[in-house]
Amino acid sequence: MFAAVHAPGNLELLVECAEHFSPLVEETSRDTIVFDIRGLKLIYGAPAHIAAEIARRIAIPASVAIAANPDAAMHAAQGLAGITILEPGREGEALARLPLQLLGGSPEFARTLDSWGIRNFGEFAALPPLGVIARLGDEGARLQRLACGQGNRLLRLRLDPLAFQLERELDDAILIREALLEVVSQMLDTLFERLRFHALSTNELRLSLTLERKPAHAVQLRLPVPMRDAKVLLKLLHLEFDSRPPAAPVVKVQLELMPAEARSAQHGMFVPAAPEPEKLAITLARIRNLVGAANVGAPELLNTYRPDSFTLGALMVGKEGPLPYGRGSVGKVVLRRFRPPRTVQVRLNDQGQPAMVLAQAVTACAGPWHASGEWWTPTAWSRQEWDVELSGGGLFRVYLDRMMGRWFVEGSYD
Repeated sequence: MFAAVHAPGNLELLVECAEHFSPLVEETSRDTIVFDIRGLKLIYGAPAHIAAEIARRIAIPASVAIAANPDAAMHAAQGLAGITILEPGREGEALARLPLQLLGGSPEFARTLDSWGIRNFGEFAALPPLGVIARLGDEGARLQRLACGQGNRLLRLRLDPLAFQLERELDDAILIREALLEVVSQMLDTLFERLRFHALSTNELRLSLTLERKPAHAVQLRLPVPMRDAKVLLKLLHLEFDSRPPAAPVVKVQLELMPAEARSAQHGMFVPAAPEPEKLAITLARIRNLVGAANVGAPELLNTYRPDSFTLGALMVGKEGPLPYGRGSVGKVVLRRFRPPRTVQVRLNDQGQPAMVLAQAVTACAGPWHASGEWWTPTAWSRQEWDVELSGGGLFRVYLDRMMGRWFVEGSYD
């Protein structure tokens, strides 16, 4: 059984009324809602009693209809005033006098029926079904079933966007950090309770503090993984206020948590335990306070072939977590770069290969590798690279900076 309520211009009130009776609510139009009332018979009794209770609850002039399918209930509520109960199997009789425009359909469909002189549900339902299919196709067959009250579909459920935000006006302005954190802690507990109810976590916090005679103080924390621990966020805010406290007393607090799917991780029996993401987030916050936020992050390669060109991006942990030690590992030679590269004197032999580096003879070398780029900019670069093994031991990467005409040691190989 389904109930439909029609009241022009009162959608919010209609939704509130429907959600009192059922969680399965369809917002059919700006003036009409349909909801599932199966099971309410045990509470309110017969369909007529359910309809009367709905009308009492809505408390404004509205049309209420109850039928065995949602389309019949919707059409009855839109076309018939007051309370209407459609008996199963006799829906077509109750809908027969409704105007045809309530069926909807394409403009071509409406023009065709108008040319046939069809004006209401009953006249359309009385047409031969095979003739309707032959002349109006699938659309005509579907709409004729609706005119007969024989619709059969699932509700298109109304889903509220999940919003996890709170706002609090303070009676007295707060200047002490501990008092402010106490207010935020209470708000976090409330929001995390909502997140747990929906089986969600959060990966971002947004805090806006309205200050006395100063611009608002905004804080945004992006977490490495979705979390449900309010204590971690509170500690991160504590560290944030240590490095960047509000410039004036706080008179209003606005807090929002961005929802995310809860994190799940499967740990291997023989994989070394990695640091907990929550502890990692707190450790990174402490490091940012010491060295500055611009100096902490994960290296990201720039769109250039210039060696050692990178920037620092946000340090995030993937959904699968850090890679286990040794997964797919093979023996590799690692270049440990010198920052900055060290200047060096290089002597070449007759073949143009390095013969002496760091006052040591070159016992073996490979190269040269030529690289250049950005010739159209003031930061143009061009270099010639060699890998050299020295008589005193060690394998090094050296290169000639052609723009400067000088040699450098870029790094050593393990």
